[in-house]
Amino acid sequence: MAKYFMGIDNGGTMTKAAVFDHKGNEVAVASVETPTISPQENFQERDMMLLWEATKTAIRNALKKAAIDPADIKAVGCTGHGKGIYLWGQDGKPAYHAIASTDHRGTPFIEAWRKDGTLQKAKEKTLQNAIDCQPVAILAWFRENKPEVLRNTKWIFEAKDYIRFMLTGEAYAEMTDYSGTSLMNLKTKCFDRELMSLFHLEDLFDCLPPLKNSYDNCGYITAEVAEQTGLAEGTPVCGGMFDIDACAIAMDVSREEQLCVITGTWSINEYISKTPISPESTTLNSLFCLPDYYLIEESSPTSAGNLEWVVDTLLDKEKAEAKAAGKSIYQYVDELVAQIPPESSHVLFLPFLYGTNSDYQSGAFLGLSNSNNKGELFRAVFEGVAFSHMTHIEKLLQLREQPKAIRIAGGVTNSKVWLQIFADVIGIPLEVVSTKELGTLGCAMAGAVSAGEYADYSAAAKDMVRLSGIIEPDYTLHKIYMEKYEQYKRVLTALKEI
Repeated sequence: MAKYFMGIDNGGTMTKAAVFDHKGNEVAVASVETPTISPQENFQERDMMLLWEATKTAIRNALKKAAIDPADIKAVGCTGHGKGIYLWGQDGKPAYHAIASTDHRGTPFIEAWRKDGTLQKAKEKTLQNAIDCQPVAILAWFRENKPEVLRNTKWIFEAKDYIRFMLTGEAYAEMTDYSGTSLMNLKTKCFDRELMSLFHLEDLFDCLPPLKNSYDNCGYITAEVAEQTGLAEGTPVCGGMFDIDACAIAMDVSREEQLCVITGTWSINEYISKTPISPESTTLNSLFCLPDYYLIEESSPTSAGNLEWVVDTLLDKEKAEAKAAGKSIYQYVDELVAQIPPESSHVLFLPFLYGTNSDYQSGAFLGLSNSNNKGELFRAVFEGVAFSHMTHIEKLLQLREQPKAIRIAGGVTNSKVWLQIFADVIGIPLEVVSTKELGTLGCAMAGAVSAGEYADYSAAAKDMVRLSGIIEPDYTLHKIYMEKYEQYKRVLTALKEI
């Protein structure tokens, strides 16, 4: 009898639904764009009901492509971007637009809490430094600016927990996602009234849904959702997980010596440990989906998402030409970059269009002259994103031994040129996982464990995870890139004074 598992991934720019068999083979995938709304600078929102409609469309399209009996899907798992917030109202509707993980309205509250010592007290429980896109800062903004929204709030959700609620009608908070919100005590692995009181959010404690593990059953597909999506009524839905966990487990990051890099809207760089790190730096602790492990994470919204913006801004004519030729615009970009040797290009790109991991806040091209061409600009984007990841990786390597290889996933893996640049910058071999849709695979694996197909994630990974190859660094080019990287860091230090 056929056994399939569906993964649903609500990311920063796309909603995807994918069907996998019990061996991890991708049967079908469908995606729908989920645009954000920018009502003012540094504000990034999303229409929650449009997101739900996009999710239903992705599910329907994936099932149509798969051409299987929906009753053969044994479980559904959800993942999505972490941070941000999705508020559900007492009136059975969204209480407000969702706030995306690239939103920065919470910055003044983080700065105030840092000055008055609140953050120092909080991280004794959270084991992390709160940041402006976490729910704790966004809730503080609502408290000060739109208190009527909080008065109407029934549930405080993260992205995938909202989607799971819409699928099942049951409200739960899954451990890995909520452990990255600064609303949870990571020592007790529970929500904490005392912690909420530190941020003057104690009135919202009862809006936090009951906690579940990633592999726990969290309800079943309702009759209404079955009719709207094509899924079978009564299909189990598991807790699912934070997208950084889903990608890590889909890369079989299950041992402490491993380190992985995920290149999406966010630059995610992480490893697992049974011991949390001291929360004195920018490095974050969260709970991993493997019991007894913490996920040690360095991240910022400074990764491959920058390329999409630059392409959309600079290549209108080329996009139309590429489409007419049946060619990907990103293939065209690869060809441009490959023609420029790294030692001959001196343009720097700061990949801070959606946020920063530096004291300097803005994206920028630096070192331009009238002799530069588009190839040099795009090479600068490729290198700048790799340099931004490198700043995170250096911090992680101060806490642990250097791994023999790094596992990598996300947008960069679609480009052999960009992958090689990453390997040459980092100076460590890169292991590329064969599955492109890692987020959906990770939560499909959660569904497989929840349904009893596998005893745990390690057992699931043996069957469902495969590597597609290893990218070896060119150590001659590594030396050249390290000189450019040092220049990149000097520029950031200088710009900090502006």
